[in-house]
Amino acid sequence: MLGMLINDVEKSEIEYLIKRELEELLLDMEDSRLDKLVRIAMLDRYKVLFKLFRRVASEEEIMKYIPKNKKRMN
Repeated sequence: MLGMLINDVEKSEIEYLIKRELEELLLDMEDSRLDKLVRIAMLDRYKVLFKLFRRVASEEEIMKYIPKNKKRMN
């Protein structure tokens, strides 16, 4: 296990960066032209980023990034 001390400004910046990446992945996963292997890799990346996001974001913010459509995640 690793630990890290960050201040509020750094926490906000990390939250912002992860949110932008999650939004981009959600948008890209809606593209029907993507190969299945690419979708799987994107989904794996989304899961890792979402776990990180849960550590720094509020419950309200977390709820915004839970996919509403399960098809999007397959």
